[in-house]
Parts: sequence; structure tokens; C-alpha cells
Amino acid sequence: MSDAYELMLKTNYRIILGENIVDAEKHNITERLLGAKSTREQVRRFYGGVGFAGNIEENASRMYPEFFIPPYNNGIKYRTVLGQMPKTQILSANMYELEILRLLKILAPDNPEINDMVCKTLVRLKTTCFGYQDDGKGECFDASLIVLRFLAAAAPNETIWIQSRIDNFNRHYAEKKRPRFCIWYYWLCLSELPFKMVETEIDMYRAEMLNWICNKSCVINSEHDKTFHSVILCILRNNISRYPEYRYIKDRLPYVNVSDKRLRFDMKQ
Repeated sequence: MSDAYELMLKTNYRIILGENIVDAEKHNITERLLGAKSTREQVRRFYGGVGFAGNIEENASRMYPEFFIPPYNNGIKYRTVLGQMPKTQILSANMYELEILRLLKILAPDNPEINDMVCKTLVRLKTTCFGYQDDGKGECFDASLIVLRFLAAAAPNETIWIQSRIDNFNRHYAEKKRPRFCIWYYWLCLSELPFKMVETEIDMYRAEMLNWICNKSCVINSEHDKTFHSVILCILRNNISRYPEYRYIKDRLPYVNVSDKRLRFDMKQ
């Protein structure tokens, strides 16, 4: 498993939970992630592996990463931040690069190398169906959500583009039965976008989110379960706490109930 991938996951979880990351840690994480940047030869080998032939830079639709290629993992693709197992490199490889670039932009917003990669990646995404067009087919639908989350951090002023990814989700989500990962990831995106921009979206799911956070509990069989389910509950917390009447839960964390050993969230004032 890629060290950069594991670091990306752990850093994501810390941020979602609301943990403070001090400047020294930000620098360390940034350097480690930058150290995982792929060489041009690695990029070309990857493009050959996915069946692309020709000049990568001149490809009219650049569907795959150009800076962070997921290392070979015994043929197994890399799960998304919320645990979805991709079937295609459209989702897996773009998730790997965009999630790493997103963190780099958050942790070191003034770094010239990072900003150059972000700018070139934004140009690349505008050539893709999942990044810029109406596309609900296959895992392009899921990749569009990865782009939405990336834009929220890397290009927050691109409000029309961001709205287009929200609209893409709303147009296509109900077209077929989808794994629960889709809605969780969408809620994660909403929690990280300006409240004024997405309040009507959160309103649509407010009752469902409140039902989950108030009434549901999670079985804990391992430390991984505890961490992962805490992240899910904190995504709900991060959305609901944006309403004035629920601001009091903003810094609360899930807890393990001593009687049944299940993970819960306390909504009492």
C-alpha cells in the first residue's frame, strides 16, 4: 500500500474530525506528499497500462492523472476516502491524484510548485466528461464528486463550475440504485462548501442527517471501525452544526457507549 495514500487518508480523517494540525506537521505532511510525485516515465507507463497511445500532453481529453500516479498495488485499486472500491482507474487514479493535490493546496496554499500542479490539473479536468460535462455514466458519476470536493479547496471562486458538479449529482443520482458511498461522499462535499452556497442542498437531507446522528449507532470491532465510523458521524456533525440552533455540537466527537460498546453521538444541550 502506498505511504502517500495512507498519509492522505489519515490526514483527511484528522481534518474531518476537527483535529488541529500544527504548522510543523503541515510542513512534514506536505514534504512527504510532494515526495510521492510521479516521474514522467511513471506517468507514461501508467498511460500505457490503461491503453492510451500518443502524446499525453496533446491528448484532447486527459482523463487520467499527470502528477500523482497510484503505485502498483498487486492489481487492487485504491479505495476512496470513504471506502468505496473503484472498478476503474477513472475513479481510482483520479481520486488518488485529486485527493493528494487537494490536501497539498490546503496545507501549503502559497507553494509555487503546488499551485502550478493545481492550475494544470484544473485545465486537465475541463477536458474531461466527469470533470466538466453532464455525465452520470458508470464511475464517471463518482469521479464527478471527486472533482467537486477538489474544486471546493483548489478553486473555490469557480462557483459556476462547482454548481455544475452539484447539478450533475442531482440529475443522475436517482437514475439507478447506487452504493451508500455516493451520498456519504456528497455530504462530505457539502460540509466543505460555503453554507450559503449549499444550504438548500443540506436542507433536503437535514431530516435524514439528524435521524442518523441522533438515533443511529455503530458497531465497533476494531480501531479502524472506530475511526471510520467517527468520520461518518463527524461528516453529519459538520453539516448539521452549520445551522445556528445546532452550533453547540460543532466541536463534539462521537463516543463509545459503555453499556453496549457502540459508537454514538450526543446531541443533548
